[in-house]
Amino acid sequence: MNDCVRLTAWVRGHVQGVGFRWFTRENALGIGGLTGFASNLADGRVQVVAEGPRPECERLLAWLRDGDTPGRVDGVTEIWGDPRGGYDGFEIR
Repeated sequence: MNDCVRLTAWVRGHVQGVGFRWFTRENALGIGGLTGFASNLADGRVQVVAEGPRPECERLLAWLRDGDTPGRVDGVTEIWGDPRGGYDGFEIR
């Protein structure tokens, strides 16, 4: 049974220009088992894509929502799907 998933999350708030992507990467690497990226969007949100075991993706999502993140998170919208692969580690884009 493959318990790997793809989490795509869009983080709203004051999350650009505050090190949010860097801290997201560090948190994903600290959780372990995750690949993907964090990227600034033109509308001021940060998109986070993480692939790996569902419990680890859920930990990252919980941190995005309630963790000690830089800046200010006003909300997170997420979707879940099947992993697509193709990531080499966890990147900042």
